Amino acid sequence: MQLLPKPQRDSQLSKLSESAQLPERSQLQIVENSEIVESANRDRVVIFIDGANLFYAAAQLNIEIDYTKLLYYLTKGRRLVRAYFYTGVDRSNDKQQGFLMWMRHNGYRVITKDVIQLPDGSKKANLDVEIAVDMMKLASYCDGVVLVSGDGDLAYVVNALGYQGVQVEVVSLYSMTSDSLIKVADCYTDLASIKQDIQKV
Repeated sequence: MQLLPKPQRDSQLSKLSESAQLPERSQLQIVENSEIVESANRDRVVIFIDGANLFYAAAQLNIEIDYTKLLYYLTKGRRLVRAYFYTGVDRSNDKQQGFLMWMRHNGYRVITKDVIQLPDGSKKANLDVEIAVDMMKLASYCDGVVLVSGDGDLAYVVNALGYQGVQVEVVSLYSMTSDSLIKVADCYTDLASIKQDIQKV
């Protein structure tokens, strides 16, 4: 699919000062029901999913995510440019490899990184840089971005997209979400409020 640059936005957006005050949390539009805010000037959307963050959120909610329903819900009738899913992988885990193959065949671009074992014995694969770089690269091809993550390390790139006139929606579990990320988002959806729309039955 050929990507087309988005139309020129209001020139005032490009003149926003980086020293502009961030909105207070009370001024932010928080979506509590099963509706993500839609607008005529936000037709084209790119979705970025932090797989590990979503996995732990689903565990906290005691649900299993239906990724077909999730993609449908996050798109909400808009024109989907890309849907990216980022996750650490254990290449010896056949079940995980099968899941990622299913994701690739069902509308997701899967970005992976091998997990590493930390000194305390835990395993981790941090993909914040990959998510941030891809968000900046795709910004000129969309009108809106949906970020499924509560990681405060992504607040800087979300703020940067705002200066480019890109509308950013953050979807995550409230109890696992950085306040700094919520502050710079245009709207926020708590996963707990939409679990009936995205869980397997």
